[in-house]
Amino acid sequence: MAKKSSCEYCMYYQYNEDYEYYECVINLDEDEMMRFLSDSHQSCPHFKYGDDYSVVKKQM
Repeated sequence: MAKKSSCEYCMYYQYNEDYEYYECVINLDEDEMMRFLSDSHQSCPHFKYGDDYSVVKKQM
């Protein structure tokens, strides 16, 4: 799993307003979830840097 500091910069780490906490919102199927939970990672293999400017670049 990713460290807390890494999750804070991930684009999949979003605030849930209903429950008032942050959560990982990556969509994994059953096989991917089992593989993710069973492997011991030093960092999250699904980490993707959440850069607000990358969204703006795509719109141009």
